[in-house]
Amino acid sequence: MSATSRRRATATGALIAAAALLGVGVQTTAATAQPGSAPATPVAGKADPGALPRSLSPAARTALIREADAAKAETARDLGLGAREKLVVRDVVQDVDGTTHTRYERTYQGLPVLGGDLVVSASKSGATETVSKASTATLKDVSTTAALTPAKAEKQALSIAREADSKANGAEKIATESAPRKVVWMAKGTPTLAYETVVGGFQHDGTPNELHVVTDAATGAKLYEWQAVENGVGNTQYSGQVTLGSTASGSTYNLTDGGRGNHRTYNLNRSTSGTGTLFSNSTDTWGNSLPANLETAGADAAYGAGLTWDYYKNVHGRTGIRGDGVGAYSRVHYSSGYVNAFWQDSCFCMTYGDGSGNARPLTSIDVAAHEMTHGVTSVTAGLNYSGESGGLNEATSDIFAAAVEFYADNPNDPGDYLVGEKININGNGTPLRYMDKPSKDGASRDYWSSTLGNVDVHYSSGPANHWFYLISEGSGAKTVNGVAYDSPTYDGLPVTGIGRDKAAQIWFKALTTKFTSTTNYAAARTGTLAVTADLYGADSAEYKSVTDAWAAINVGPRPGSGGNTGTVFSSNTVVAIPDNGPAVTSPLAVSGITGNAPSALQVDVDITHTWRGDLVVDLVGPSGTSYRLKGSSGGDSAQNVVETYFVNASSETANGTWQLKVQDVAARDTGQINGFKLTF
Repeated sequence: MSATSRRRATATGALIAAAALLGVGVQTTAATAQPGSAPATPVAGKADPGALPRSLSPAARTALIREADAAKAETARDLGLGAREKLVVRDVVQDVDGTTHTRYERTYQGLPVLGGDLVVSASKSGATETVSKASTATLKDVSTTAALTPAKAEKQALSIAREADSKANGAEKIATESAPRKVVWMAKGTPTLAYETVVGGFQHDGTPNELHVVTDAATGAKLYEWQAVENGVGNTQYSGQVTLGSTASGSTYNLTDGGRGNHRTYNLNRSTSGTGTLFSNSTDTWGNSLPANLETAGADAAYGAGLTWDYYKNVHGRTGIRGDGVGAYSRVHYSSGYVNAFWQDSCFCMTYGDGSGNARPLTSIDVAAHEMTHGVTSVTAGLNYSGESGGLNEATSDIFAAAVEFYADNPNDPGDYLVGEKININGNGTPLRYMDKPSKDGASRDYWSSTLGNVDVHYSSGPANHWFYLISEGSGAKTVNGVAYDSPTYDGLPVTGIGRDKAAQIWFKALTTKFTSTTNYAAARTGTLAVTADLYGADSAEYKSVTDAWAAINVGPRPGSGGNTGTVFSSNTVVAIPDNGPAVTSPLAVSGITGNAPSALQVDVDITHTWRGDLVVDLVGPSGTSYRLKGSSGGDSAQNVVETYFVNASSETANGTWQLKVQDVAARDTGQINGFKLTF
């Protein structure tokens, strides 16, 4: 047993971003399922108790973090990291059977590495079982000397922010919050020295702006950007008379919840900065259910925060957002006529507007749960708030908003699979979002497609919300708590639900032990299947339903669908891609497969290109039919295309010559096809 293993074994008995519910990535390599601890004879329908999360006290969690920190240098060597790399422990969770999942950030020669995060899962004995990485690139030979000065990087970031009017609402309202910091950008393509600049001000709807702009330290070109204030909308004044956690101070009371990490609720009184005034009263009665009474919104926000705290602690064993027993705080009555709510890492707080017109104060159960969950996501997976990872970030908040609402079992606001159903933001009584069929809101996507990463994160969340509904309740028509649902599937085949509690359990375990900052939909499928195998076994009905639910939103195949045998065909032929030139193709001969290709043919693409935004990528079947994998996108300035796609190729005879077709459609750079794989 190595020293690292010994240290982990001794700890077995012990034991950053901001988001919005109204509209503001990157590929990961998820570890494959290695159940290991599953019982020899699993009990059908019951989770392996050893694979469930252990309820850790703050002191026990601190002890595990201390042990991991002491062993981090040897862990880095065991993982084969270079001498210039160091690990930084960010979080530790533990299963009942002693399996420990340690989440790390990385530095390179002292610089933060964005997209270098990883999760190491080790057995009770200390043996490493799986490693989930945000990037599989090798971190070496990166110069730490910048060609551009910080001042030029700041100027470039401000220019980018001004162009993103939907994010910054005009040049006069934005300014950098601090000097650009040098980082290593690793989330996409070859690791590169870069500057990260945070642009402040306000977004178009009055939400605070924390736009992170990553620019190449040699050229100033934008590599990535994401919004760090994640915001949302919901409902309020519907929870009725409830019990709140408060604190007596002399002859007065204040809204400080001593039983839940001293969570405090403040009145901003229409201000847009500062903490505001802590709600206090001569009696322990808060509000009168009417919005004119400023205490009413405070009572609703405090109630929702308390419910969410209880849910994560009692259901998933997590005491507080960070697991350290420390409460966040809430601010209500933000600005004037502000129709939103948001989570902000920089203050570790939730903030709620009062709404405008028909919109009511945004302080309901589901909004509080949505915003607090952004905090949980930030300190666990840290899903980048852009592209597919941003959609999964938003969906995670919607998923646990629904879970908390059902957990609350409040007759004034029964649990449902609707988001913002009582805010009346549309003026006609309809919800903001629907989980059974997301497209009913007119903008969200029901299913995954290769263009999903270019969609606003509040709408690219649709497929994951749809997955959660399907795996919870199943497809087709159903009525739950008086609400009628009718959920379709991409392939027209049924999905059998396993129940909401199991679905939330699977998503939470994947979020905290498999997902990283760059997880996309394909990797989310891999992660949820891995934890389902741990909990219920790879041959269980739950595993099949999880697989079917992903196929039902067009991510991956169903077991045995379309003659799928799991046979892999690959091409390693290198083909140069001319700059702004004609399309080029790479052929791949397939033989020995009976019948047609599957309805979810897996296509793994490996393309080197310094600016991927000008690439159009298609798969061409033996019949000559093209299947679009990736379209051009001027806003996608990242490098390379190393992605997994799924296409419905069931009309194609499997045997024959398939081709990967790539065209560079803008004069900018050159690259090459390194190869591609097809899995039948």
